[in-house]
Amino acid sequence: MTDERTAYGWGLASVDAAGNTLDVWYPELTLGPAPAEADRGNHNFGALAHAEADARGVRRVPVFTVSKLDEPIESAEDAYLRLHLLSMRLTKPNTLNLDGIFAKLNNVVWTNYGPFAVDDFALRKLDVMNAAAQAGPLAPRADVNVLSIDKFPRMVDYVVPTGVRIGDADRVRLGAHLSEGTTVMHAGFVNFNAGTLGVSMVEGRVSQGVVVGNGSDIGGGASIMGTLSGGGKLKNSIGEHSLLGANAGIGISLGDNCVVEAGLYVTAGTKVTIYDKAKVAAGEPLETVKGAELSGKDNILFIRNSVSGRIEARYRKTGIELNEKLHKN
Repeated sequence: MTDERTAYGWGLASVDAAGNTLDVWYPELTLGPAPAEADRGNHNFGALAHAEADARGVRRVPVFTVSKLDEPIESAEDAYLRLHLLSMRLTKPNTLNLDGIFAKLNNVVWTNYGPFAVDDFALRKLDVMNAAAQAGPLAPRADVNVLSIDKFPRMVDYVVPTGVRIGDADRVRLGAHLSEGTTVMHAGFVNFNAGTLGVSMVEGRVSQGVVVGNGSDIGGGASIMGTLSGGGKLKNSIGEHSLLGANAGIGISLGDNCVVEAGLYVTAGTKVTIYDKAKVAAGEPLETVKGAELSGKDNILFIRNSVSGRIEARYRKTGIELNEKLHKN
């Protein structure tokens, strides 16, 4: 008997002329021990798979991948499987070993014709346009539009989760975890290994490693410091029914029923004065702590006192309530 966590499935890999895997699409994945080779069944990719390179110089190759989820990533195929697990909502953020993912993924030119290798892109683009022109002089001109140059593709080209709305698909990477009822507005961004755990509004930036609880709102222009943006190994989160105001930011976690006012950034080293009505009435000095000491605590309103300029933490009895009709996706 083993406690090793595994997942497996058939994928369709795009392989360039140099033998590099550009991407892998897994239509379906299963958690658990992989079946024996004789019991794997057919991949069902049919004519989508081709051993000969197309005009992009890319072959589409069926691959059966088994991923050991608690061990470092072994290959690009393994990396794509783990990213799919997250976006398929089969696993939650921060529950998979993603060590080595950047080293295993290739930098890719993502286009409306699919992935291209970076090295010979200009020549391959010409090949694609010439191939399309051979359809006849009256055929529409084929333009290869570059969407991005990156190691991570858009989520929606591989996984379309149910019950969500996404205003700009370019701003949600494969590996994002979006729960039912999540709305990502046009300016919102969700990185891989990050996302929502319930009904949520995302108008700001959800960085790698960050999770947002049920009923919470990330305001426009707001950001949450992640492990790739100066946060080190600390994984920040936002609890339930909390609000990160417009253009605000945090480098600490918020608990349940918290609010950070618009435009305020609270980091682990930020000096925060704990507002106490009784002490104020008695003329006693208020306690000042670092933001890290308030990380993850519930029922806090973070504001900047407009008279003194100091950042204060005040008690907040209840959390926010999202518009129920807006999140029935």
